[in-house]
Amino acid sequence: MRIMNGLTAIIGLTALATATGQMESEKPMMKAAIVRQYGGPEVLKIEEVARPEPKENEVLVRVIAASVNAIDAAIREGTYAREFGTTLPLIPGYDIAGIVEKKGAKITRLKVGDAVYGYLLWGGGYAEYAVANEGEAAIKPKTLTYIETAAVPLVALTAWNALIDAAKLRAGQTVLIHGGSGGVGSMAIQIAKARGARVIATASTPNQDLLKQLGADVAIDYTTTKFEDVAKDVDVVLDSVGKDTLVRSYGVVKKGGFIATLVARLDQTELDKHGIRGASIAVRPNASELAEITKLIEAKKIKPVVSQVLPLTEAVNAQQQAATHHTRGKIVLKIADEPKS
Repeated sequence: MRIMNGLTAIIGLTALATATGQMESEKPMMKAAIVRQYGGPEVLKIEEVARPEPKENEVLVRVIAASVNAIDAAIREGTYAREFGTTLPLIPGYDIAGIVEKKGAKITRLKVGDAVYGYLLWGGGYAEYAVANEGEAAIKPKTLTYIETAAVPLVALTAWNALIDAAKLRAGQTVLIHGGSGGVGSMAIQIAKARGARVIATASTPNQDLLKQLGADVAIDYTTTKFEDVAKDVDVVLDSVGKDTLVRSYGVVKKGGFIATLVARLDQTELDKHGIRGASIAVRPNASELAEITKLIEAKKIKPVVSQVLPLTEAVNAQQQAATHHTRGKIVLKIADEPKS
């Protein structure tokens, strides 16, 4: 009798395991670039994984394009695991553009079929589908392709946070933007010009023409010219370089001015010595500010710079290039074909 009961239990467990396996296999799947252990480029793998299911305060987005940021490689390596609270496995990618496929019960501003873009706080963009909440996503600019749109969120919000929220940049002021040809720098030049500011920007020799195209009033080739010989008594500095560049920047800001840095801690002694203020910028998703950025895009005051478009299978190469901090504008991963309008 005990033997029969044991056999019955085993058969029951086997049936349960089989049913569970069938349920797993019936879950909608998707292709994604996934990190299962922190490390070098080799840990980023393209796999078939379960498609995420949106919670009641989320939308499921069919991703058309996702852009690559310099920080993506550092997150893959685990550099910010403790600071950002990342856990494994993870799908990188913080900028997406796509179409709402499904929405949770508490979503009120977005609907199925909407073309959207956003900055995902916890990533997930290197995939065919991603989830976003209404604080992360906004309606996509009509004047841009999905590939162009994917290049916008994180860098535009960072530039906005630094110049508008932190530095309170006003018309008629002068701003010095270091790394003007990069993702944040290229957006910052355009946002500052839209604000009515005078812009001085630095970049290497090959990117001098780009600085002018973006609207910089003064372009400085940092390989041949010391920026402090040209930029004096500026109101605001936006630093995306750090190290010696930041150290030399304190002296070019006028009394009462502001330094915003993306990559370093400010030296309070130096700020006090020069009578200036400053902030280290840590950006978060902000759908309402994305909506303001959309207005500038549709008014043709901002246009993203996309230097390279790669398939999802080239995510490792894209990360390695972005991590050099010498990318012109942004690299974008094409996840799916642009929908026909």
